[in-house]
This record gives sequence, structure tokens and C-alpha cells, in this order.
Amino acid sequence: MSGSASVAAARPGGPPAARAAALDLSPAGGAAPWWRRTLRQGSFEARIALRNGEQLLLTLVLPVLVLVAAVRTTSLDLGDGDRPALALAGVLAVAVVSTAFTGQAIATGFDRRNGVLRLLATTPLGRPGLVVGKVLAVLLLVAVQVVVLGLVGLAVGWRPQLPPVLAAVPAVLLGVAAFTALGLLLAGTVRAEGTLAIANFVWVLLLAGGGLVLPSPLAPVTDLLPSGALGGALRAALADGAVAPWPLLVLAVWAALATAACARWFRWE
Repeated sequence: MSGSASVAAARPGGPPAARAAALDLSPAGGAAPWWRRTLRQGSFEARIALRNGEQLLLTLVLPVLVLVAAVRTTSLDLGDGDRPALALAGVLAVAVVSTAFTGQAIATGFDRRNGVLRLLATTPLGRPGLVVGKVLAVLLLVAVQVVVLGLVGLAVGWRPQLPPVLAAVPAVLLGVAAFTALGLLLAGTVRAEGTLAIANFVWVLLLAGGGLVLPSPLAPVTDLLPSGALGGALRAALADGAVAPWPLLVLAVWAALATAACARWFRWE
């Protein structure tokens, strides 16, 4: 009898009760692995940023224009060394600050005002996953910037070599860590409108005299800032093929202090 019941359940015309017993339609609950959740969140935020016209202007269009202008305008004193390499180093620093600090601060600030952060923090992603996802989004955007600016650099005369490129990697990574933490600190402690104004104002100040594109006349001071350290480390890497320990140490200290401040004072709503 049991064999007949199984056959009847398997047949399309079998009894409804038998068909229901043979099919297991119960939901298989459970969240995806943590690394998969954070990776998807990071890729989602990166795609949103690339589709945003204002963000695209800040992260790609303006750095490309600054790169071309820095190479073609000989009146700018970029320092001693290969001009295209020095210009590319400075513009990469600007790109990191634009994405990791200005763009991240503005996006996170308005997400916080609109309650998005509070809602996402209650999902299986959690607060740590949300923060890691934001860092991954910045890294993805910076990778796009590096490729685009590298291609533009080739077009304006930069000739890449392996040692300088490898020497620039720790500077870019520490710059992303420091400026992302600073951007999140600003977004988590100031109202969205204030974050928008401060982030853009700081970006202009750092571009004008923070040691990003041009060596600053106030080098003893700007060398202690994350902007001066990032610009100096990238110029040393791409122009000289050298790893500059002092600027990297300054960036690491800023990253650690800003991360600790975020953990202490960041507000989710």
C-alpha cells in the first residue's frame, strides 16, 4: 500500500492530499554568509554612486580635467621629476579624497537623515556589515578611478613602470582608510545639510593648499595632514618609485584616530 501511495503522489493526477505530503514547500530561512552580504552591499553602493551625476562629476570628471590641466599648464610647479607622473600622483590623491571623504560623507549624511542607516542596521547586514560595505564601495570606485586616470595619464605622456605602481598601492589603501573614516565621522556627527557644506568646502581647501596636487609652501604643517601625506606618498611613489615611510605613518595614524572617533561618536539617526 505504501508503494501505491508514493506512486499516486508522484503522478499529476494523484490525490491532492498525497501531492501536498510529497512536496516540501516550507521556506528555508537564514541569511546569506556575512562576506556575501557585505560584498553585495558594497557593489550596490558603488553602482548607485556611478549612476549619480553629481557623484560622477566629483569622482571622475573633475579629476580628469585637473589631470589634463596639470600636465598641459607648465606654469604650475609640480616639483622635480617627470611632470605627467607628478600630475597623475596629485590627481590620484584628489580622486581618493573626492570619493572616500566628500562623496562618502554626503551620501552617508543624507542616508542618515532619511533613516536609511537606521533601517539597514536592523537587517542581517548589521552595523559592521554596513560600514564594511561602504569601505568596499569606496575601494571599488577608487579602482575605477585608477583605471580611468591611468588611461588618461597614458594619453598625456605618463609611462608606467612596475616599481612606482607597486609603491603607490599602500598609499592609496591608507588614503582610502583615513579619508573614509573621516567622511563617516563627519556624516555621523553633523546634520546632512551641514555635512554637504563642510565636505565641499574642505575639498576645495585641500585642493587649493592641502598638498594634494601641488607641494604646499606650508609643508611642515600640511605634511601632518592626511591630504599632504597622501599627496607626498603618491608623488614619491609614481615619480621616484619609492615608498615614503613618514607619509604612510601619518596616514595610518589618521586612519586609526578617525576610526576610533567614529566608533565613539557616530550616530545612526
